[in-house]
Amino acid sequence: MTDYVIAPPPVAALPIRGEARLFPIRRIFCVGRNYAEHAIEMGSDPTREPPFYFTKPADAVVTGGADMPYPPMTKSLHHEMELVVAIGEGGADIRVEDALRHVWGYCAGLDMTRRDLQNEAKKTGRPWDMGKGFDHSAPMGALVPAAGVDPSRGRIELRVNGQPRQASDLSKLIWSVPEVISNLSQLVRLAPGDLIMTGTPEGVAAVERGDLLEGFVEGVGEVRCRIV
Repeated sequence: MTDYVIAPPPVAALPIRGEARLFPIRRIFCVGRNYAEHAIEMGSDPTREPPFYFTKPADAVVTGGADMPYPPMTKSLHHEMELVVAIGEGGADIRVEDALRHVWGYCAGLDMTRRDLQNEAKKTGRPWDMGKGFDHSAPMGALVPAAGVDPSRGRIELRVNGQPRQASDLSKLIWSVPEVISNLSQLVRLAPGDLIMTGTPEGVAAVERGDLLEGFVEGVGEVRCRIV
């Protein structure tokens, strides 16, 4: 038995719909600006530039519809509704045509963003980490197995306090799920337990304490959290 100088941290994990078993989380990769309309609203060129990525820590995930504390050091907390891909089989240099074989399942997720911190980092050419990878910044719903899910199409939407905020379709992804998996696997060797947040459509906006966020991905499921 290995002896550690401090207690090892608990394993971050996602629930699986209809099961008692959990999906352990290794890393969280996030694709930036992967819907044209969102790229435009963020002041960027919506053309098919190569994908780029940022990360969140595994323990940033909030599950089970639990509340999300409003984070410190920001006055502009934004929602970003996304399809999340859970990798079940790792690999490097994965071919596009083989990519979906590496997927264990999918869930609905929120990439919560301290937009003011992110924007300041962009201006100064600094990393986005504290704008994206803070505590509780990744609320997610339950995973569903990949069988029967078509990640190339389906409604994706978010309501805040019952009012529509984001609404689009997975068919509008600039880089498809197989293309993202293939591209990312050329940069890092993907491993079982990795999650990929695939990008958000247009309509991102600020939320306040007390707001209820309810997201939905057709054929996949829901994510729900309240900002407290």
